[in-house]
Order: sequence, then C-alpha cells, then structure tokens
Amino acid sequence: FFFFKQKTAYEILRSDWSSDVCSSDLIEEVETFVVVWLRKVYEPVLHWSLQNRKQIIGIGGAFLLISVLLAARLGSEFLPALEEGNLWIRAAMPMTMSLNAGNETTNKMREILLRHKDEVQTVVSQHGRPDNGSDASPFSNVELFVPLKPFDEWPNGETKEQLVKKVQKEFADELPGVVFNFSQYIQDNVEESLSGVKGANSVKIIGPNLEHLEKYATQVRDLMASIRGVEDLDIFNVMGQPNLNIKINREKAARYGLNTGDINAVIQAGLAGASATTVLEGPRQFNLSVRMAEPFRNEIDKVKLLKVGYQTASGAVAYIPLGQLAEITLDTGVAYVYHESTARFIPIKFSVRGRDLGGTVAEAQQLIEQKINLERGYKIVWAGEFEDLQKAKARLLLIVPLSMALIIILLYCLFNSWRDSFLVLAGLPFAIGGGILGLAVSGLDFSISAAIGFISLFGITIMNGILMTTYFNQTFASSNKNVIDSMFHAASQRMRPMLMTAWSACIGLFPAAISHGIGSQVQKPLATVVVGGLLIGPIMLLVVVPALCTLFIKEKADTVN
Repeated sequence: FFFFKQKTAYEILRSDWSSDVCSSDLIEEVETFVVVWLRKVYEPVLHWSLQNRKQIIGIGGAFLLISVLLAARLGSEFLPALEEGNLWIRAAMPMTMSLNAGNETTNKMREILLRHKDEVQTVVSQHGRPDNGSDASPFSNVELFVPLKPFDEWPNGETKEQLVKKVQKEFADELPGVVFNFSQYIQDNVEESLSGVKGANSVKIIGPNLEHLEKYATQVRDLMASIRGVEDLDIFNVMGQPNLNIKINREKAARYGLNTGDINAVIQAGLAGASATTVLEGPRQFNLSVRMAEPFRNEIDKVKLLKVGYQTASGAVAYIPLGQLAEITLDTGVAYVYHESTARFIPIKFSVRGRDLGGTVAEAQQLIEQKINLERGYKIVWAGEFEDLQKAKARLLLIVPLSMALIIILLYCLFNSWRDSFLVLAGLPFAIGGGILGLAVSGLDFSISAAIGFISLFGITIMNGILMTTYFNQTFASSNKNVIDSMFHAASQRMRPMLMTAWSACIGLFPAAISHGIGSQVQKPLATVVVGGLLIGPIMLLVVVPALCTLFIKEKADTVN
C-alpha cells in the first residue's frame, strides 16, 4: 500500500534486493509509512475517546459483557484430541464366548473395515489376551488397529468423523450384541491410564455388594444413553460367568461316613480330572490325568448321577449319587472384580463426541443425582479425562490468583502506588475477552492448552500497561499539561511499541491458529487465544483504558488541588 506514497519507494522495489541500500531503505520506508498511517487513524479516535469517556467506557463494558456471555457458552475439555491418522477399535463380544467361536466375528469386523478402501490402508486385529500376558483381557476381547490413508487422498468432503459414523452403523447392523469403542492408538493408552479401564472416560460405582453394583450400573447406563454426545457407552460387567455350584450337605454325608474332602476328591476327579499315573517319554515325564467322558458331565442332571463310593458296615464298597449328598445348581458368578483402594467397584465406560466433555458430564451428573438414590456405603466417582480436567481447574484456581497477587506486588514495588498498579491491569480483562472471542469464533472449547494461552496474555498485556503508565507519569510530572493532554500524549507516543510488541506475537502464532494438519489440535487453542487476545487487547488498551484511567487520575488531582 505504500507504492503510491512517493516515487522512491517504487524505485527501491525495482532495485536489487540483495543490496544494503535496498534492505535498509525499503524497511525504513515501509515502517515509516505504516506508523504514520496508524497514527493518523489512531489519534482522532483517541481524542474522541478522551472527550467522550463515559461513552467509550460503556462500549468497553459492553465488550466485556459479551465476552462473559460467550465464556458461559464455551465448552470445556482436558486436552483437545490429537489427530494420529489411525483408528484403534476395541470390541467386546459376549463374555462367555470362546476363542474359537469369536474368530468368525473378528473376521467380519476386518471385512467391514476393509470395505472403506478409499480411507483405510489395512487392518490389524488381536483377538483374546495379548501374547505376553500383560493385559488381563477375556477371550471375548478384540482390538483392531486401523492405519488411515493421508486425508488429502480421501474423497472430497469425507472426514474422519463421518467414517466413524459409517463404520459404527455397519457394525451395529451386521454384528448385533457386540459393543465397540473408537479411539486412537496413543490416545487409547493414555486414556486407559487415566480412567483405569479400557475407555476414554468412566463412571466408577464403588460399594461392597456386586449385585447391587450391577443394578446401579444398569440404571446409570440407561440414564446416560439419553444424553447427547455420549458414545461407546457400556458396562464392564462383574457378573455373568456361569458357575456350577456344588454345596455339600454335611449331615447327609456323615450318615455314610463321608467327609467333605472325600466328596471333593470325587468331584475333582470326575469333572476336572485327576492325575492317575506318570508317562515317561525319554528324559521327559508327564502326568496322565483322567476324568469322566463329556456325555456324563455336560448337564446338571448327569452331574447329579456321579457315583460317590462309601464303605458299608460289612466292609463292602457301595455307591450313592452325588445329588443325594449335595445341592447342585447352575448360577451366575463373578467374572471380574475391580478394586480401587481395597474397595470394589464397577466401571461404566463412555466417550464424548460432537460435544464438549465438561458440559456432557455436568448434564449426566445432574440427571444421575436426581434419578438415582444410592444406599449407604455406595458412591459414584467420575474418572478419566473429566477427573483430570477437574484437578487441572482446581490447580488453576489456586495458581492464577497467586500469580496475580505476586504481579500486583511487583507493580507496587515499581510504581509505589496501588492506583497505578491496578491501572496497569486495566487492559487485562480486554485481552482475556479477545481470547474468549477467538475461541468462540473458531468453535473451540476451553482446555488446558487454552488456559496456558490466557496465562501467556498476562505478560504482554501487563508489559504494555507498564509502558503507557510509566510514560504518562513522566509526561504528567515534567510538563504543565493536564491529565487528558498527558494521557493523549502518552498513548499516542507509546502506540508504536505497544502494537508492535503485541501484533508481532499475534502474527507469529496466526499460522498455528488456522492450521489443520496432524498434531495441530493441541497447539491450536493456545494459539487462538493468544491471537485473539493480542489482536483485540492492544486496541482496547489504547482506546478504552486511557479514558478509564483519566477518571481515577483526575479525581486524585482534584483532591490534591
């Protein structure tokens, strides 16, 4: 835009860029024109602001009110999901399914995923427990690693969220009864370490009785299923293992001269097997175990016919059916028992998609509190990302006020005036409002990354406030100008360093604020807050804050006079 300022600028542009004259003269021409142009625009605005202080303060107050309203509508999350370019899918089949029975279902999952050849590179599946035994997973567990092709090779308009929805629908239609959890490879490991279960977040119901825990977990799951944004919802059931329970009647056994050890030995040999002899094979030896054939132990009625020998009065050996000595039932037993600090609990895992984590969990907590009355000795704990978010918020509520108190003390040491110390901070709410506006416009939620961005605003904004307040005090003390003229002179003269300090950082972080590549999700909230705060904050600091400061300074000057 400085092409038409004068002919020399145009000539410099056409000269050799490698020459020293070009470098120094061109930079000087550009800098001079920009500063003069900004000053011509800014000084009339500043003059109007100082002459209409109540109106400009009202505008500033309206901006802060809008910022507060936008902040109330912002969602919250611990950290933005880092895009890894893959999918990590966990499938939970029925708990009693054997390893061989699950092979067909696992192959079907691979087939469904490989249909999306435009997005999916390959599929790697793991069925059952890991080979190294490091994870106590049942045979019904399936884990699928799905590397994705680069996003620029996908069909136009296709996104990862749309792919997940398509795969979810196909899984639900073709594999009923199987529960899936969608995550990413690194994210899944981090989330499991946070929540303690195989899921992004979990609700832990803690209590002594496993049957009551199952009942409460079912109620919580049904309530959470109605909440928008809750996905991959399921219970890690602790019950469900079929158990054959044999309870020996000691009185009946005593009639035949039997004790519980004798009967247990027969049951062990008949149903589980007992070592009868040792087989030698070269230098190796193996125990040879025998038990009843399957047709004689695959039903309860046949187990009741198992013969238990006892010695009669004549010394002969007679046999009596096991059913006459014990009560035999097929019951539902415990498959897993989860413990935390020696207390039993049952976890309900869930993910949040299409909505912020904080708002979703807050709605779920309110609904559960209204609908479910826990007995004494039972409690609900929210684990995972939400738990870490609450801990991080608690730390920020402690650290941020403490940091502000230390900053105010340092400012007082600099100015030796509480008034000046707080006037330096007058621009800080406007910078924070700019950061909130940046998050709202970009559609981002408040996260720990955004919180770090807000903290970063403190330094630059307070530094600019120190520049203007210090120069105003010098001008006001060394000249005969009144408060308004001194503030006009201080603000106009310090416009250049304040804008250059703030906007250089703003421009430097602007590419990070608009980036969409893999890995950009974590840095984007921080960059967006800094860009919004340093783009709007200095303008409000140069226009609204001078009018606000003159009200307090003028009142003090009148009192002294």
